[in-house]
Amino acid sequence: MLKTKRKSKKSKHKQSEKITTTLSKKEVAVQKRKTSQKRNEFVQAIVISCLISAAISISLLFVARPKIAIAGGAAVAILLLSYKYPRQALWAFLMYLPLSGTITYTIGGGNPAFQVAKDAFYIPALIALIQSCKKKQLPLFMPKQLLPTFSILLMMAMLTLLFVNGGMQLNPMKGDKPILQGILGLKVLIGYIPLIASTYYLLRTKKDLVFFSRMHIVLAIFCCILGLIQYLLLQSGRCAGTRGMTGEELYKATLEARCFVGGSLVFSPEVKFIRLPGTFVAPWQWAWFLISNAFLTFASAFCDPSLWWRVIGLFGMALVFANAVISGQRAALIMVPVSTAILLILTGQLVNLKRFIPIGAGLAILIFIGAAINPGIIEQRRESFVNRWNAAPPQQFLVNQFEQSNNFIIDKPLGRGVGRATNSTRIFGATQLIETFQPKLMYELGYPGMIAFQIMLLHLAFLTFRAYRSVKDKSLRSYGASFWVFVGFITINPQYYPLDVDPVSVYYWVLAGAILKLPKIDKQVQDEKHEELESNDLQVHQQLKEKKIIASAPI
Repeated sequence: MLKTKRKSKKSKHKQSEKITTTLSKKEVAVQKRKTSQKRNEFVQAIVISCLISAAISISLLFVARPKIAIAGGAAVAILLLSYKYPRQALWAFLMYLPLSGTITYTIGGGNPAFQVAKDAFYIPALIALIQSCKKKQLPLFMPKQLLPTFSILLMMAMLTLLFVNGGMQLNPMKGDKPILQGILGLKVLIGYIPLIASTYYLLRTKKDLVFFSRMHIVLAIFCCILGLIQYLLLQSGRCAGTRGMTGEELYKATLEARCFVGGSLVFSPEVKFIRLPGTFVAPWQWAWFLISNAFLTFASAFCDPSLWWRVIGLFGMALVFANAVISGQRAALIMVPVSTAILLILTGQLVNLKRFIPIGAGLAILIFIGAAINPGIIEQRRESFVNRWNAAPPQQFLVNQFEQSNNFIIDKPLGRGVGRATNSTRIFGATQLIETFQPKLMYELGYPGMIAFQIMLLHLAFLTFRAYRSVKDKSLRSYGASFWVFVGFITINPQYYPLDVDPVSVYYWVLAGAILKLPKIDKQVQDEKHEELESNDLQVHQQLKEKKIIASAPI
């Protein structure tokens, strides 16, 4: 009896092995067919895009310079491929963003079209995502709870566009196009809000989230190394910068002083005035890139599951801090270390402070070397900060900006027009320089529009806070906390207008989308933990589950 039982068990085991092997062979065959089909589709898409690109480039050669003609053809190819492959397009969009300034002047020769070239990845991918969501009956607007406050903002903006910009269009100033200026201003104001949903669907699993974080740490390190090289070239005299200029020109960022990467810069050591653009078009953008990456590099340094990537994250943090010191930007110099300190407290990483010791030692060495090479650098930065604070205290400057905007709209409850204080819309008409975000909104949309926008941001901050606090997995919760501190900081930030310019105008909505996806990723992680299966079966089960998640995603 015992022998027959053993035989029956063995035969059952053999049968199950045969079934699994045959199934795996069938699955492998199906997978091979799918891979081959996808490869053929990709080759076909590349060939068609290249042919169309070549045809357009040849046509443009008769009316434009060769570089512009080639760029125009390439842009069409990117648009077609981005629509066909929206997922890859969104990754490319995020990768292109920190290098856009360098590409604009290295390849584009300063052509303004290259400054918005990133939208060639974003807009077709968004259209494809919308179509896919409709097909799979998935929500287009994320999060749904934000819809009421967003609708109020949109209504106020459309009222201003219709009655204020539309009214000016009836009797425009010479060369002004108020309606076009308003449409472009509206795109700047709310055009990247769909990135919340795009990022939500882009991050399907924890693997995607980790890749997202690692990609940004690699980009931060690459850009910061380029920023260091730029500074060394200027410091050594290989790039002249603004040396030797006179009067106000010593303090003005100019393209003539461009060095190695990025765009306009100021490098006038004789008057202790430096403003570097890094890989961006302008110094202010570089400052806010460094501030943003204080949060992104922190997330990798303390939350990544791999030890090596945590070390790379710490190295990235050190490079961001070093660039904040040499960039000449007071905002970066103050906010990068302050942000790190706030993150250590709010994310609960003070218990892991020993991880921060190597970066502290590294920063001390970097500062010591920098002080040895250029003894006055630390003193210059301190003097610059103190002098600026004394000349225009931030709180008083903000009050003055509010008073100025209030005076402009005394008899205009809907504001002076959408886009009328947005720098990037000046190609369609004159713009008013307002250097802080809330007064700028007040000038354009009046009190109702400004309040509507700020309420929407606070509502989003609340929804993202609730989302990340619901996460149980410690690693995911730490990611959420790091991202949320950035979202919260930008939401209440009263200085400058980071939500109007790259890269914060992208990172804010992207990180909000990442936070909102965390509860769903957390559920996947918790389900995996509670699976009571044998190790081999568990791996197969997880792979099948991951395939289902990927198949159900719109992109």
